[in-house]
Amino acid sequence: MKLNFKVILHILGILITINGLFMLLALIFSEKADFYGILLSGVITSAVGGALSFATKNNTNRDVKKKEGYLIVTTGWLCMSLFGTLPYLLTNSIPDYANAFFETLSGFSTTGATILTDIESLSKGVLFWRSLTQWIGGMGIIVLTVAVLPILGIGGMQLFVAEAPGISPDKLQPRIKETAKRLWYIYLGLTAAETILLWVGGMSFYDAINHALTTMATGGFSTKNASIAHYSSPFIQYVIILFMFLAGTNFTMTYFGLHGKFKKVIANEEFKSYVLTCLILAFGIAFTIFFLEDSSFEKSFRDSLFQVVSFITTTGYTTIDYTGYAPFITLLFFVLLFFGASAGSTAGGVKLVRHIILIKNSFLELKRQIHRSAIIPVRLNQRAVSRDIVFNILAFIMIYIVIFASGSIILAMFGVDFVTAVGAVATCLGNVGPGFGPEESGVGALSDFAHLPSPGKWLLSFLMLLGRLELFTVLILFTPYFWRKY
Repeated sequence: MKLNFKVILHILGILITINGLFMLLALIFSEKADFYGILLSGVITSAVGGALSFATKNNTNRDVKKKEGYLIVTTGWLCMSLFGTLPYLLTNSIPDYANAFFETLSGFSTTGATILTDIESLSKGVLFWRSLTQWIGGMGIIVLTVAVLPILGIGGMQLFVAEAPGISPDKLQPRIKETAKRLWYIYLGLTAAETILLWVGGMSFYDAINHALTTMATGGFSTKNASIAHYSSPFIQYVIILFMFLAGTNFTMTYFGLHGKFKKVIANEEFKSYVLTCLILAFGIAFTIFFLEDSSFEKSFRDSLFQVVSFITTTGYTTIDYTGYAPFITLLFFVLLFFGASAGSTAGGVKLVRHIILIKNSFLELKRQIHRSAIIPVRLNQRAVSRDIVFNILAFIMIYIVIFASGSIILAMFGVDFVTAVGAVATCLGNVGPGFGPEESGVGALSDFAHLPSPGKWLLSFLMLLGRLELFTVLILFTPYFWRKY
């Protein structure tokens, strides 16, 4: 099958143009120091994207096949990140290209890992662009989930398609536009609602809109050095907890909830697991903090719930130093790096639905050992899960573990200590943001990624892209049979 490079370049041109227009949107908050740098960045990006799109518009064959889909998804994220570095470079906010690319890809992949040592020293326009990269990435992943990954057969997302309003597997293409539009409305509406609530709660409008953008994207970029710990207001913290939770919920469940179909929401196994996991871990850690620290139970519970929801949704905001308590709490947060929230949300990570199916299949395998001739399917929400999906998930988990182990070893080879290497790889691959390690040289709640060597930053950037695009989308491009003509 021959690749249609014209249609690939045409779509990439459109994406780059949209990226440039979003850059120009950052001029709303720009200051004298960053105005021309952001303006030039937006003009260059829009011009290049527009020229590429115009040059390839006369293409008779507009059909996007599987192979083109893989290339568009991966190269689209890369192109947006490459051009997304321009506001940092042309305003001299991040002059080093490796750092600028790391920060940009961390934004578009909604990871939230940062190389900035003094966030508050950056101009408002640059910080707003930084937040926009995450919101664009979160919005993009919704469309990717609905429109592209199911067509490509990427692991586990077929389950989301089966639940999505207006979509059925046999009529996927005609309904994509309608479904994506509904989900975008929800995304926009929740972003606006959070902005208003944070503004009412005491944040400036600028800080409120920045945090709303990065919360709904489950990205975690903040305009403050101390992240959400800068705000001692319980109201602000509870608002962010609520919207982090909603952002980590399957957007189809949110759609059903907004339309009063609460039985469908409550009956959903992944949603129930999501709620129970958050509550059980939050209460367990809260009791430990309460007995270790001289604080009220409400504050202990709020800090615990905030950090648990932040990690499980891969948002990465921090209100406490989660490594400063008992060792088992640190270990629990490390394990949460491998969770991820719901499929069909803006969250990264492995996703709970994969864990649920993996656990169910493992227990059923014991039953199959006794009843060798019985056909016992894995069921999710009272529906049988196809063996193809189960095998896909098993392969995903296996590859995920191999990449985590390999990435940790390679990062350690660059001179990074063991705990920092393991924490950095886990948090970037899971698109969470904060990691672990010593305060001076680690990547934890009180640290950043600036001190890591440049080769390590390029490696972690690649891992962020891998994690955001569900592994297979990127890895398949490195196989010889992808490029084979047949």
